[in-house]
Amino acid sequence: MEKTVNALGLACPLPVVETKKALETMTEAGTITVLVDNEIAVQNVSRFAGSRQLAAKSEKTGEKEFRIVIDVPADKLGGGAAEAPADEAEPVCVMDGRRRGMVVAIGSNQMGNGAEKLGKSLMKAFIFALTKQDYLPETMLFFNSGAYLTCEGSDSLEDIKELEAQGVEVMTCGTCLDFYELKEKLAVGGVTNMYVIVEKMEKASLVIKP
Repeated sequence: MEKTVNALGLACPLPVVETKKALETMTEAGTITVLVDNEIAVQNVSRFAGSRQLAAKSEKTGEKEFRIVIDVPADKLGGGAAEAPADEAEPVCVMDGRRRGMVVAIGSNQMGNGAEKLGKSLMKAFIFALTKQDYLPETMLFFNSGAYLTCEGSDSLEDIKELEAQGVEVMTCGTCLDFYELKEKLAVGGVTNMYVIVEKMEKASLVIKP
């Protein structure tokens, strides 16, 4: 079975949403070909495929046209392997000390409301303190002005790199990187989209918003 998703001109997170719909309607093994018009969409769709344990290959076919081919084997029909629920009463950690289902969502480069200088100082202290906890988050999501924290020049960059080195998944909103013209300055983690941000928060057993 072969399916084609024409996501040309669609804004984030629609390319991922349409790809997910196509995957859910696959009734036999085959491929899904997704057409997009920007590299961020390529990364987002490829990341989505990876989250479903599906192999994806991408290529540039024109000045503003890319093709992603996702291989869907028979054992991944219906949306791929389901993730285990993360609703345990006690912290359940993977081998590197991360707490499964714990998500830190950072939507600003400042912590709290008030003086900008103080807010930035508090956020830096929060992220540093996070590196010293017994239980590290499984995922950290950065969006809106929080995107500055994962880019070159961030006072928290080394702390975030340390968290990533300990197994924490670090993801920054691609739309936000584009809006603040930070796409080329991302220095840690990967690029994500609003669909994945919502999905991560929805499935989390604990969401922390500093």
